[in-house]
Amino acid sequence: MPRRAERCLQIAPHSLAIVLDAAAGGRPGGDGADGACAGPAAELGRHRIGYEIFADFKRENMQHFWDRRATAAVAETFFLGWIDEQVLLVQGKEEHLEVLRQGWARRSLKPPSGFHIKCLGGDRFLPHLPLESSWDGVAG
Repeated sequence: MPRRAERCLQIAPHSLAIVLDAAAGGRPGGDGADGACAGPAAELGRHRIGYEIFADFKRENMQHFWDRRATAAVAETFFLGWIDEQVLLVQGKEEHLEVLRQGWARRSLKPPSGFHIKCLGGDRFLPHLPLESSWDGVAG
């Protein structure tokens, strides 16, 4: 019996998932003040809302005065979500997201304070929800 291709619904086009991990003792390369006063970095992440983490990510990366493309790309991204207290979901034009990917590859993309960036994922990383089997009988 030939296997049917599974139909999927894309939930976040033109987006980038920034997978974060709590940094022990504050942001690597930082002055250590983040972790010293606020307690463990993991607790810091749990008590901050996603938009605050996104704003901190933008603030950290808007200082690329030597790379105007990176600064413009960060300025043109938008907060889309904060998933499972570890994935910052941002949205923007594909050319801006590509600049962020290139910054990650060059290790110039900075994490929000209290975190380090584990990896980046795009549309292919984000879940594509399979359509319910009840949709199979609907004429289209």
